[in-house]
Amino acid sequence: MSQRDKAYKDAGVDIQAGNTFVSRIKSLVASTYTKGVVNDIGGFGGLFKPSMSMVNEPVLVASTDGVGTKLKLAFLFDKHDTVGIDLVAMSVNDIIVQGAKPLFFLDYFATGKLDIDKAEAVIKGIVDGCKEGQCALIGGETAEMPDFYADGEYDLSGFCVGMVDNDKVVDGSSIGVGDIIIGLASSGVHSNGYSLVRKIYGQSGLNADDIFPGTDKTVAEVLLTPTRIYVEAVRNVMRDWQIHGMVHVTGGGFYDNIVRILPKGVTAQIHFGTWGIPPVFEWLRTQGNLSWEEMLQIFNSGIGYIMVVKKDVAQDVVHRLGALKQDAWIIGEIVERAGDEEQVRIDFPSQDSCA
Repeated sequence: MSQRDKAYKDAGVDIQAGNTFVSRIKSLVASTYTKGVVNDIGGFGGLFKPSMSMVNEPVLVASTDGVGTKLKLAFLFDKHDTVGIDLVAMSVNDIIVQGAKPLFFLDYFATGKLDIDKAEAVIKGIVDGCKEGQCALIGGETAEMPDFYADGEYDLSGFCVGMVDNDKVVDGSSIGVGDIIIGLASSGVHSNGYSLVRKIYGQSGLNADDIFPGTDKTVAEVLLTPTRIYVEAVRNVMRDWQIHGMVHVTGGGFYDNIVRILPKGVTAQIHFGTWGIPPVFEWLRTQGNLSWEEMLQIFNSGIGYIMVVKKDVAQDVVHRLGALKQDAWIIGEIVERAGDEEQVRIDFPSQDSCA
């Protein structure tokens, strides 16, 4: 160690560890590079030259997000190779809602003391997410901040930029009465509602290595299942059919997310029970003593993404999604709104939504 960085290391920041970390992840990051990447990581900013040959009037779409308190379970279970996928998913799924193609991604990793192996596992997840999301990881920031985080903990943020042709922006404005609502299956809880998930898990008496009820997987595997990335499915459908509106079902569940794309004069009529609900949600409902109405306000409850299309193409879209190994169901339709009624209306099989 040179004398130049001794004072900083004594204060808790290991510059050499940071340099070693960057050198270890360079090949991982490079594996995500697409045609538009101009420079390697290590510069002050990432350079990306998008192809404009197929775009008449380009519009950039940007999103930023984190993983939230799901990270607390990653720390508790000491499993760090999937939360990076969550990080990418939360941003790329948001920008494809508007019809955009993801271009590039940047990450922010902050910790009290850099654990190179743990950080590399996180970055590997981010790389896997970028490959699935069809975008390049062109840069990021690794911050070592002593006394700011608890031992062994870290925080993550992600930033994604995509592009869409102005006349192909999907904003929900073309949604009309008679349109069909298609729900795409989630992989599990995704990355929202984990403050409640952790509370319920803490009271359940289950351990990380126990088999999760109703599955053949461990508790850690089920609760840390990464958020599904819908880029391939959405872009494939968009090539052949017009999508009137799309929803990434995140915090706020059905009630707070679907309404974001609806014109004022319509209501989304959802038929509960028309899709497959993974065991984790039934477990959360019963363990947490929650009604399905509460579940659909908090969690995706098995539907991670929604498309609204014309009635005459709905079955074709569902079949295409199935061919892409993406489970999907017709879960409702768009109806005329009655007065000032709530714009998301869910029909339960019985009057008791707690059943």
